[in-house]
Amino acid sequence: MDSSQSVGSWRELGSHFGTAVVLAGGVLVGAVNIYLAASLLPTAVADIGGERLYAWNMTVFLIAQVVATMLVSRALARSGDIGSYLLGFGVFAAGSVLCAASPAMPVLLVGRGVQGLGAGLLTGLGFALIHSALPRHLWVRGSALISAMFGLGNFVGPALGGLFAQFGSWRLAFVVLALVSVMLAALVPRVLPGSGRAEGETVPVAMRSLLLVIGAAGVVSTAGILSNALAMAILLALALALIWAFVRTEKRTSVRVLPRLTYQAGSTLRWVYLTIALLASGVAVETFLPLFSQRLGGLPPVAAGFFGAALSLGWSLTQVVSSSARRAQTVRWQRVAGPGLLATGLAVLALLQYPGASLLVVIVWLPVLFIAGAGIGLAMPHLSVAAMASTTDKQEGEKAAAAIATVLTMATAFGAALAGLLVNLGGPSLVSSARWLLFGFALLSALGMLTALRADRNGTHFAQGRSEGEVGATCGP
Repeated sequence: MDSSQSVGSWRELGSHFGTAVVLAGGVLVGAVNIYLAASLLPTAVADIGGERLYAWNMTVFLIAQVVATMLVSRALARSGDIGSYLLGFGVFAAGSVLCAASPAMPVLLVGRGVQGLGAGLLTGLGFALIHSALPRHLWVRGSALISAMFGLGNFVGPALGGLFAQFGSWRLAFVVLALVSVMLAALVPRVLPGSGRAEGETVPVAMRSLLLVIGAAGVVSTAGILSNALAMAILLALALALIWAFVRTEKRTSVRVLPRLTYQAGSTLRWVYLTIALLASGVAVETFLPLFSQRLGGLPPVAAGFFGAALSLGWSLTQVVSSSARRAQTVRWQRVAGPGLLATGLAVLALLQYPGASLLVVIVWLPVLFIAGAGIGLAMPHLSVAAMASTTDKQEGEKAAAAIATVLTMATAFGAALAGLLVNLGGPSLVSSARWLLFGFALLSALGMLTALRADRNGTHFAQGRSEGEVGATCGP
């Protein structure tokens, strides 16, 4: 059996240009919005007040986003591909308009929640439609494109937010987001292929699972805005208990959020999802990198912002190269080496943190961060395809693909809370805080190597392309 896989070219993906624009654009507007809004909030608070509710902007958005990613399968069954995308862009645009028109912080919070629902739906649809709207051999390219949008959003969002905030035009920024959503929505009926699915189907909602995830996301997000390390640790423990209850509930019920294969003995899918979560949570260190760059490196705010985005830039650019891997052994190596590279980069960066660092040392931070981000880009597209190719059942395959978005958003929420806890544990010394943060996430990333290896040990012979005599994108020789 051939030990290489069929991987389409970027040029071939270009023949599906309209579809790729919609899928990538839906993920990008949500990713940009997270960091753009964070940059705009100080200006918005100065205008409409509500400083006491400041931190809840991210909490509301993340909880709504997690909820929406879990409803993607239901949306697809009821409205089809085109209808679901129109709904997602419409909800996101409505939330953006509400944010732009907000006279007070409570209204802005409602707008952020509506935005989160739209962004979560668009993110989940992006992964689900890679599975259904693109040929199987383009899944790796499509996954790389979608995943790169998260990194690009982390890079572009703060820059755009800072630009609008500089001129005091925070409302205009949300208007621009709404207009972009409307323009992308206008493309949807023209470029998305017919799904062939029967629309109007009723898909039951896994309500108990949904409530448990909402509770876990809410607890984690709340932990992320506290300053007391003990309270944060208690809330994180509660969140882990809720996640454990979620897993137990999913195993015992026939109506699930995650594919049933996740809970079957010997399945690799759980280890794939865990590896994705451990990789994605590492991005949480970006929140504090501008602070360390200014306080320890003596950089001005603008330059410090680029340091914060270097990890995301490494993530985005590396995927363009890593998605070209064809040999099964190379793909397996990248899935394991990615978390290791991220862990190594974060550990080296931790060792380079000390007060009064010279300009040369601070400059070295940039390539180290880029290399750390490259670890995410090395593994993420192949992990995404591993989830998509875990079953030949079309409906379960779409669920497995859409669940990638749920895993990513949950990892973001957990990562943000854990980052705050580690920084507080290292206080009051900023150097100690930086090292606690970076070494802590280096350890988590290293665990990702173990979960990736566990997936390979369990056997990753997914059914991708077997009828055509191919070995799937995630199997070994």
